[in-house]
Parts: sequence; structure tokens; C-alpha cells
Amino acid sequence: MRFGQGQQVVPLPDVVPVLSAGKHRNPRKGACFMEMASFLAGERWSDHPSCTHPLLATMARLVNDSLTDVDRPRIVGLIPDVVGLTGDDLEIDVAIAVHAAAAALPVAPVARQNVMAVGLLTCRHLASSLPGPHDDLLRRCDEAFAQAPEAHAWALRYSRDARVSERVFRRQTAPHVVAYAVEGVAVACVDDAVDRLVALLATTIRDTKARVARLSAAAAAAAPEAPAATATATATAAPRRRLSRSGQAR
Repeated sequence: MRFGQGQQVVPLPDVVPVLSAGKHRNPRKGACFMEMASFLAGERWSDHPSCTHPLLATMARLVNDSLTDVDRPRIVGLIPDVVGLTGDDLEIDVAIAVHAAAAALPVAPVARQNVMAVGLLTCRHLASSLPGPHDDLLRRCDEAFAQAPEAHAWALRYSRDARVSERVFRRQTAPHVVAYAVEGVAVACVDDAVDRLVALLATTIRDTKARVARLSAAAAAAAPEAPAATATATATAAPRRRLSRSGQAR
């Protein structure tokens, strides 16, 4: 298993590009959440850096783009937390998708709830099949279903005993669940949609960090003979970088 929680994080510089939606060629053009993460990790400027779990990065990009210029500064402080936060255990993908779907199902427009319920039901099936107990994930699913009983009943009828493979879940199901969930929260008829989006990202980052730490420790304990250099995270220290006042990396 591969985990990456030990990467050195470059502190946010005093002058940084203002976060904005979409991709940007370089810091002079602005930056989205994940582009700033790539800079802090010392990677090539990109909104798909390797320093962050792909599904978590997907959520971060979507939340970034769903917020307005006025609200986007609320997530700036979370950027350093995703640098080096990655791993290849299926539990991480399932947990991220559960957080997204469970947050969206109770508030998403009715037209979207059935789809969200199917996605969350798929996540629940996978969570129940993961090694070890995952009562926290099952509880989040059940609490969300309780707030949308009609959608839950529809999902049970629609999906029945349908299952997806780990590969299909990682590549298709989970990214679609996260994308549909973030959009569902963004367009929900609630007064606190912005608060919910910010909380979703913050909570998911915090949960992912805890899971990566636990999984990494378990992997290290299971291989006590392995050299220290290979028993822990594979991420390497990133060179320190900063932005000039013109916004150019140097």
C-alpha cells in the first residue's frame, strides 16, 4: 500500500494569487485551490498534482469552482492540509464519496436525490465489505437515508443487488458521486449552501488525514522487518518556494 502523509509543506507566502475558478497557466493568471497545492508541494503548476488523493482533489476543485470570489477565501487555509495527503487504499475513496453523498442527499433538489441515493447505497455496500469495522461510514449513510426515505426506497428498488468493481468505483462511480454531490449542495434551496460546501471540504480533509494516518501506521506495523525508508510514506520533501509580489514563482 502507498500512503503519502510525510511530505514537507511550504508555508503560504505573504502574497499569493487570489483563488478563482477554473485552470490557470501560471500564478500571474490566478490560481485555484489545487494549483496552489501543487505550488506548495513544489510540483509543476497543475490543478491535478500528485501530492493529493485524486478524489479529494476532485472535491477541492469542485468546491473551489462552486464558490464565489467573495466566499472562496474561506477555503484558502485548507490548502496546506491536502499537500502529501494521499494513499491507495479503497477505504479512502469510499470515505470521501460517503462524505460527499451524505452531505448532499438531504438537501439536494428532489430531481437529484434519487441519483444521490443510488450512489450512497453503492458506497454503503462497499463500506460494509471493507476489512475491519467501518461503523462510522455506515452510520453516515443511514443518517442521510433517514432524511430522504423516499429516495432511499427508490434506490433500493432500482439498484437491488447491483454491485460495482473496485476499478469501476474508483474510476467512474466515486468521481461522479462527488461531482453530483457538490453540485447538488451548491444549487440546494437552503440559506447556508456556502457554509455546507466549506464544511464538506474541511470535514472530508480532516477525515482523510485521520484515515491515511491510521492506514499508514497499520501498514508499517504489519511489516516490522521492512526498512524504515520503505515502511512509511513514499512522498519526498518538497523544495521551499515562494511567490514574488508580482505573483511569479521563484
